[in-house]
Amino acid sequence: MKLMRSLLVLTSLLATGVTVKAQMIEDPTTWKYEVKKKSAYEYQLIFHLDIKAPWHIWSMKPGGDGFQVVPSFTFTDNKKVMLKGKPVEKGKPTTTKMEGVDGMVTYFSGKVDYIQDVVVKDNKASVQIKGSHEYQVCNDKMCLPPKDKDFVFEIPKG
Repeated sequence: MKLMRSLLVLTSLLATGVTVKAQMIEDPTTWKYEVKKKSAYEYQLIFHLDIKAPWHIWSMKPGGDGFQVVPSFTFTDNKKVMLKGKPVEKGKPTTTKMEGVDGMVTYFSGKVDYIQDVVVKDNKASVQIKGSHEYQVCNDKMCLPPKDKDFVFEIPKG
């Protein structure tokens, strides 16, 4: 019984240590948001991401064993805005075999942009587009817990 308690305490301490270490690592990402006008009513919402080395973010189609947390984007309902398609990623992907992951995986290091096309139904007033995005960054030894960040895009009138 004493051995069982000792093992339980040791397991708890080790698990807590791993969690504390992951929490001590600062988020190695910098996100910037840009609105690009394509026509009178069409815009691109651009999520610019810079990732510090040696970290990477999974591609939206990472391959592998299905355990990768891919970037996802959620937009708050807005009757003044229509989303066109889904966000697309632009950058220089790396596709490789990675230790501990079954199959080939694809990820981005350094810089990547995520672009969502939108149509503003009425451009007589400025429009705010809000939402959140979730992502996870990893290096060759570990992955940080997934992060969830809010965003706001401001589209000026006309």
